[in-house]
Amino acid sequence: MWNQVKTVLLLGLLAGIALAIGYVFGGTTGLTIAFVLALGINVLAYFFSDKIVLMMYRAREATRHDYPALHRIVDELARSAGIPKPQVYIIPTETPNAFATGRNPKHAVVAATEGILNLLSEEELRGVLAHELGHVKNRDILITTIAATIATVISYAASMARYATLFGGNRENRGAGNILALLFLTILTPIAAMLIQLAISRTREYQADATGAHLSKKPEALARALEKISSAVRARPMRFGSPATSSLFIVNPFTRDFFVSLLSTHPPTEERVRRLKEMKV
Repeated sequence: MWNQVKTVLLLGLLAGIALAIGYVFGGTTGLTIAFVLALGINVLAYFFSDKIVLMMYRAREATRHDYPALHRIVDELARSAGIPKPQVYIIPTETPNAFATGRNPKHAVVAATEGILNLLSEEELRGVLAHELGHVKNRDILITTIAATIATVISYAASMARYATLFGGNRENRGAGNILALLFLTILTPIAAMLIQLAISRTREYQADATGAHLSKKPEALARALEKISSAVRARPMRFGSPATSSLFIVNPFTRDFFVSLLSTHPPTEERVRRLKEMKV
């Protein structure tokens, strides 16, 4: 129920920001256009946010013929979790990582990078995939995917506001007040994107870790995988995609400074590893 409430709130936030930008850009006419666009974007975010994310990361479907071991692991874990088997996708990058997306367990996708297949042992990979199926089983993939999509849209809105500030916006609204409003939106929209990221509680990662540990029966394997992935990401962060979608992944795939890590939706890897090593299954 709380995830449904958060979904409505996030979609409402996107609509509000779109309306504000539309009004500043074009007055009443811009407000009307923004209203129509906001409705369309909300529908797209709800029904197609998973496909948008997969396209953003150039993911392709992993066939059983090409990735038999990957399919076998997902098959076994889905049966253990009591959920339909998700579709399996591959992301073409050597940065090791994985994420789950979709509206519900019947429309779920698990995506793994080429790098994670090369880095981890089968036991460790099983732990990571169990974590991702934990997200599916716990039904938090919809809110995560929508939040990531909206945060990306808001980031683009910030860029639009910056361009509007440079070029003066709508001809009828070039007064000092509107220029200040555009500057305000330029500052506000990245903050809003950050707040959306923070709306996804860190507890969901701990819960997925716990669920994944019980599904795989080997929490220490997941702990080793997290350590390996974190170390590899620091050495080779992802070079495409959007940092606004980092909450989808098992570990943030982008380089982070100390301040950003404090505001991350991911708990510290060290704490996740500690909890996993203390876990009894």
